[in-house]
Amino acid sequence: MDRTILHCDCNSYFASVECIGRPELKNVPMAVCGDPDSRHGIILAKNEPAKRFGVKTAETIWQAKKKCPNLTLVTPHHHLYSEYCEQINRIYEEYTDLVEPFSIDESWLDVTGTTYKFGTGAQIADTLRRRIREEIGITISVGVSYNKIFAKLGSDYKKPDATTLITRENYQAILWPLPATDMLFVGSASAGRLTDAGIETIGAIASAGREQMETILGRSGGTIWDYAMGLDASPVIPRRDAEPPKSIGNSITFSHNLQGRQEICAGLLALCDQVGSRLRKHGLYCTTVQIQIRDPHFRTISRQQKLTAPTNVTKVIYDAAVAITERSWTMSAPVRLLSVTGTGLTDRCAEQMTLIGDSTDEKLKNAKLDHAMDGIRSRFGKDAISYGRLMKKPDD
Repeated sequence: MDRTILHCDCNSYFASVECIGRPELKNVPMAVCGDPDSRHGIILAKNEPAKRFGVKTAETIWQAKKKCPNLTLVTPHHHLYSEYCEQINRIYEEYTDLVEPFSIDESWLDVTGTTYKFGTGAQIADTLRRRIREEIGITISVGVSYNKIFAKLGSDYKKPDATTLITRENYQAILWPLPATDMLFVGSASAGRLTDAGIETIGAIASAGREQMETILGRSGGTIWDYAMGLDASPVIPRRDAEPPKSIGNSITFSHNLQGRQEICAGLLALCDQVGSRLRKHGLYCTTVQIQIRDPHFRTISRQQKLTAPTNVTKVIYDAAVAITERSWTMSAPVRLLSVTGTGLTDRCAEQMTLIGDSTDEKLKNAKLDHAMDGIRSRFGKDAISYGRLMKKPDD
């Protein structure tokens, strides 16, 4: 018996969330973007009116404004995107306990065991589209198929607010004419090799055969051939069964080159704050801190330091990051990019707390501060509170 798999994809997700709070944006060209003055000034999402002007995700703001001079630019609110993501996934979980988030705006659902209660896969898809549109204010597109890959291709096939059914009988007619680049996990490098081999469509991938695909792309070529043939048997893995992350890190490419200990340490603190917060959210502790530094000429160094005990306390991670940087970098040299990563993750804090000593009191105080900040951000958003030194201007 075939499985019934849904892939639900929120349409123009970031832009759709912004329009919930500002409905006047729905009918004008608008895009969510990074800071226009920074090097990361790119389009993160756009609404349908902007899409009609040819505005594309990941292009620079100046490119988008050239296509659409009246484009309204909106600053992203990532905490809202996470909150709405949770609301949407809770609705999905009313129809099955097998819900696997693929990204913040996409999830697979295995409804094989609940079709007797809620109807066919297509009927469940239509119900979800209606409920999320009416209850949340966002539209979704849903692919319905007998495997995860075809369900994903189905949700991409028709947008916005559509259900596409991909079956064993129709998949060749619907999917094989599509460009090879539409296939999941065919990136730009793989696409270039396929083009060089004269393979331009998903159907051509299927016709090439496993052996030729492996010759072109290595082992991944065989997997992609399986996908084109509808042979994907991967299960839908719910969040509770997902493997914990092997590392947690963040990086920033700065709008101006950092220079001097004060600016560099402020950049490290911002990153360590994010890493510590994410570790605590997952209930994990890192045993090693890694840093990466890149200068304006793209010269990059990576260094790491093992900690004396596992931690998720921001101050401990920050102290290690500063120590690594001071050993490895001339603090007067300009910095374009900083990265901080916690690795060697564990779910146990093995540090033995002694009853006497200022260091223990200090660690407990810093841990309490972290949890207080986490609580405030949970209620009011991630930008509700920060460290004082991060609020200062460079010349303060």
